[in-house]
Amino acid sequence: MSGPLLRLDGVTKDYGQGFGLKSLSLEIASGELVMLIGHNGSGKSTLLDLCASLLEPTEGEVTVAGQPAESIAARVARSYIPDNPVLYDDLTVWEHIAYIAGLHGARRWEDTAERLLETFRLTDRADDLPATFSRGMRQKVSIVIALVRPFSLLLVDEPFLGLDAPAQEVLVDLLRAEADRGAAVVVSTHQLDLVAAATRCVGLLDGELGYDGPPDGDLIGHFVHG
Repeated sequence: MSGPLLRLDGVTKDYGQGFGLKSLSLEIASGELVMLIGHNGSGKSTLLDLCASLLEPTEGEVTVAGQPAESIAARVARSYIPDNPVLYDDLTVWEHIAYIAGLHGARRWEDTAERLLETFRLTDRADDLPATFSRGMRQKVSIVIALVRPFSLLLVDEPFLGLDAPAQEVLVDLLRAEADRGAAVVVSTHQLDLVAAATRCVGLLDGELGYDGPPDGDLIGHFVHG
């Protein structure tokens, strides 16, 4: 499509006891891998939840692929990895994958699923219930489910929590590969693992845009660590 894949136009989210976001305008294009950074409470999760249509803006508009964020077309276009994995208690890992792939009309998803399971060393756990897994294992399952379906926008909230160092490196490579194939990828994180891979960095300060430009380790460290 022409134009930005993700657009926020004057978006404000007021929780009533203070702002989550204040009149934020932002455009993200296909092929960008964007690091979204900021201290706790800066508005990162609020921004992602608005883009995922889990929240409605108090003012302004969010569009995905030119369509309102709450529309069916936007839901088809985006995939979302939340900071806390949301999984069914009574479905195995493979049943989760099959359900999501079928729901979104994924083609030849079995090969992709098997590759992702092998990548995250989950192949021998495919028939197990993720409800019994550790936090890190559940996070890996959540990532596989999000990547097995078609999307043009990928939203990721604190993906490295609970992952060991090898899994973090694998995830960075996967996110970069999704951007290389043309998806817009937005990743909220406190960690600096994405600096080398990211094409752009967006920093939030108290719900406002504090930085928008090339990734820079020293500058990003200021937003992350203060």
